[in-house]
Formats: sequence, C-alpha cells, structure tokens
Amino acid sequence: MRDQNHLDALRHSAAHLLAAAVMELYPGTKRTIGPSIENGFYYDFEFAEPIADADLKKIEKQMKKIIHTWGEGFVHREVTPDEARREYADNPYKLELIDQFAREGQNLTFYKSGSYEDLCRGGHCEHPKEELKYFKLMSLAGAYWRGDEKNAMLTRIYGTAFSTQAELDAYLHMLEEAKKRDHRKLGKELGLFAFSDLVGPGLPLFTPKGATIRRLLEEYVWDLMRPFGYERVDIPHMAKADLYKTSGHWDKFTDDIFHVSSKKSDEQFVMKPMNCPHHTQIYASEQRSYRDLPLRFSEVTKVYRDENTGQLQGLSRVRSITQDDAHVFCRIDQVKDEARAIYQIVQAFYKTFNMPLDARLSLSDPGQPDKYLGERSVWETSEGMLRELLQEFGVAFEEVQGEAAFYGPKIDFVAKDAIGRPWQLATIQLDFNLPERFQLEYVDEHGEKVRPVMVHRAISGSLERFMGVLIEHYAGAFPLWIAPVQVRVASVSEAHKDAVSQLVQDLKAAGVRAEADVSDATVGAKIRNASKIKIPYTIIFGDKELSGEPLKIRAFGSDDEQTITQADFATHILATSTKQRGV
Repeated sequence: MRDQNHLDALRHSAAHLLAAAVMELYPGTKRTIGPSIENGFYYDFEFAEPIADADLKKIEKQMKKIIHTWGEGFVHREVTPDEARREYADNPYKLELIDQFAREGQNLTFYKSGSYEDLCRGGHCEHPKEELKYFKLMSLAGAYWRGDEKNAMLTRIYGTAFSTQAELDAYLHMLEEAKKRDHRKLGKELGLFAFSDLVGPGLPLFTPKGATIRRLLEEYVWDLMRPFGYERVDIPHMAKADLYKTSGHWDKFTDDIFHVSSKKSDEQFVMKPMNCPHHTQIYASEQRSYRDLPLRFSEVTKVYRDENTGQLQGLSRVRSITQDDAHVFCRIDQVKDEARAIYQIVQAFYKTFNMPLDARLSLSDPGQPDKYLGERSVWETSEGMLRELLQEFGVAFEEVQGEAAFYGPKIDFVAKDAIGRPWQLATIQLDFNLPERFQLEYVDEHGEKVRPVMVHRAISGSLERFMGVLIEHYAGAFPLWIAPVQVRVASVSEAHKDAVSQLVQDLKAAGVRAEADVSDATVGAKIRNASKIKIPYTIIFGDKELSGEPLKIRAFGSDDEQTITQADFATHILATSTKQRGV
C-alpha cells in the first residue's frame, strides 16, 4: 500500500498546487476542498467569473511556475477555530467546514508550502519541488457544494498526477484509447442498442444484434453453472413494499426505489430493486430439511433503480439493470464449498475474455454499526470465513473497510480490460442476516430448526454494464463466438444475389450467424462496410464461388484471404466458436 499512499499524497499536494495557481490568477476566487481521488485529484472553486476548458493550460503553466518555490515542503500549524474563521472570514465554504470540524472536536491545521496556505488535515508528499513534476489538468465540471443540489453550483477542476513522466504518459495514452473504445459511440456505430426520449433516460433498448450478445452471455453463464447444480427460478418485476421493509432494503434505499400505485388496491408496491428478497420467499414456500441443502436458485432478470438523471451513463449506469443473479441457501458447513464453486465459475468466465482478476475483501466499518444489519459477532464470523477463502484461492486481494453490503461482507472480483482499466464485476456475498429477518429455517439431523446461510453471487454483474465493458475491451471487434454477426456474404453482381441468399440460409441452418449484402454498392464499398462494423469474416461471392470453387474469406483486421471449401466453412465457424467459448 506504500505506493498508493504515496500517490494519494502526491495528488493531494497537486490539488494544493492547483488552488495556489488559481488564487494567483483569479484572486477573488473562493476555495472549498481538494481531495485526491482514483486516478487523480480535483479542487472545487467559486469563481467570480466563469472559466473555460481553454483556461486550463494557463492554470497548469502557473502551477509549473509555482512549484519551483515549494522547496521547503509543507509546513503545518495548528490554529483555533476563531483564528481559522478570521483567515476565511469572506469564504462561507471554509467557514462551514471550520464549524463542522470544531463541533466534532477535530484539531484544525493549516498547511503551507511556498506562499500558499490552506485549511487541511494533511497527507502531502515530503518534497513537492522534486516530486510534483508530472501532472496535468484534465477537465472542468459543475459540482454542487457537498454534493447537495440545494447548495451552490461550483466549478470543479480535475487533474491527475504521477510519480514519473512515463506513468503519466501511459495514463494519458490509456485515456485516448478509452475515447476510441467508448461503448456509447461504438454501440451506436455497431447497431447494438439505443435510447429513446419517449422510453426514458437510463432505459436502454437492445437491437437484434445487441440482444444476441446478451443471449450468448446468458447462455454462457448458465452453461458454466449447470454442472454445479443450479436451478432456474422466475420472479415478478414488482412486489409489495412490505417485502423490502422486512428485508431492510426499504430503510436503506427508499430514495432509489421506484414506487408503484394501484387504483384498485391500497397496498403499496414497488418495482423490485433487487432479487434476493423474492428468492427468500421461494425458499420459505416449503419446509426444508438439511438433506435438501444446498438449494441454488438462479435467474437472469431485471431490477430497477431510480438513479439520478445526471449520473446515468450509457450502459455503465442505467435504471433497468439485468442481473445474472443467483442465491445459494446452505448449511454453514457448506459455505466454503459453495464459494469455491462460484470462484471456479468466475475464473472460467473471465479467462474466456482474457481479463485477469484481482479481488477485494469488502468489510464492514465497526465505527458505523448503524449502516449494517445484524450482530457484530455474526459479521466477524462471516468476514473471517471469506478471508480464509481468499487465502485458499491464492488470488491477490486487498481488504477494504466500509465497502460491505449492508447485510454481509463480500468478495468483489476486479477484472482488468485490454487497456488495463479495472472493473468491479463479479461478487460473492455471505449473508447471515436476511435468513434471520425472514425467519428462514431448515430441520437439521437432530430435528431442530436452524437458520440457513445465504450466499449471493453474480458472475458478470449486470448484463448492461458488462456489455459496455466488453464493447470497450474488444473495441467492438468481438471474438467469433460472441459476435452478433459472424459472417457477411457479399455479392459481386446481380447474377450472384440468389446464390448469396442461399448460402446465407445454409449457414444459418447450420447454426452460423450470417447475413447477406446484396446491395448495389461496389465490392470495395461492401468490404469497407463490413470492416466498419467489425464483422469477423467477409466473403465476396462471384463467378468462381458460383461455380463451386472454394470460398475466399477475409478476416477482420487482415488483408490476407483464407481459402476453404463451402462444405467445410460452417464446420470451421462452429469449431472455432466452441474453442473460443471453452464450454
């Protein structure tokens, strides 16, 4: 963690440097806060006059000028609340922070480097003049003070900083590559999904091609699960609010739940925000014996979250979320075996996409017990079990306090995509609390009624988000097995159209996802069009092919042609797909 701690300190120091530059260039500006964040830092300001993206170069230039005066590092001094208030008498944002810190009994400290001083808790690099060289301002954004839309809108300046020029260059190159791979742009170009103002924000509509990818992902996860004894269930998309009041979700997430009213009933209903409470009621529908366990309920189904419109982003954050969800009800002595099985599924799934995995052990925060359900002793037991499992798996992991689900700790798997970005996707969650809240039972070998343990698991996370990740991972050029169209057959002229249509029908009959291009475009245009939407194989069908000669196949990304007989082509496609898929 030393490198990350140093990077956080470096970036927080860069936020101070940014504020110093802003105050020199725009003296009437009011400062607020400037933390380090993942991949960088920001500082929020209230400017007297608006600034634009074009001003970032000027601010960055001033930062590079100022840093040469910061040779002595950061010097701190403790101040009284009254001293701090006098320093920021004309800054309501700092005054609010000072009053808060004083009420909480915190020490108030100012940190100074060069001629710049700021209210700060600390956490800076030791030698800013030598260390703080490799930074860049990235963008502007609007941000409400303290994240509350009732407060003033501020100007947030984002930046990033690294320990070396090479690291900064690599990060900036990754961002450029990420722009090219943006799933919102590629999804539209490839015709995979759409959004409609009439349908509503955050509610994606999947085209036949997009729906094909979703179906293939669903089938793949199911094929990986089937050997481990999972069974399909099906639940409605809504429920009485009482279900979520019992589970505890109502109190925790009431602002994120879509409420449904009925003109024929006084009962309160909601669109389901998660599936686990429904699954508990399938379990509770029968008397269970220890011999019945484990029970593994699985389905692919939508949940609905009332996300803020401003936070919606393509497929990454939506209001209708399709989960490949499963819940295992088991005895406590079966937990580790079930978790091992889930880990095997997770490993196989991400290996197929060539996405290496790390893991996080997401723990509760003992200092905030009100955030969680259940007794502390239960949490200590479940957290210990997951820690032992991760050590047994041999996977690299870090422990993160305060990131547990409100009902239990979890293992979050972090997959890296083709350009090195981490994505938290799969999860294994251990839950002693929902069985208690729903009074779930099984009869043990002694005839006693015992609570089962509930294991929540997701493999791809949500299909929407994973599909966005996948589009960017492959830059839209999907492997053959999951490409929505595997082959496009293009006619050379009018004389070849019927034969092309017949070949496409034969390929489809054999299980190949094929389509025809019998338009009047030139052969060159047809090749370019197929390449533009990244179809794995393109066949140009002319007189030689009409006479029965072997097909010449052009693979996406290559100018070379492969030759194969028409009789063998479908077999080749299916065999290659099966090999890539791995199941």
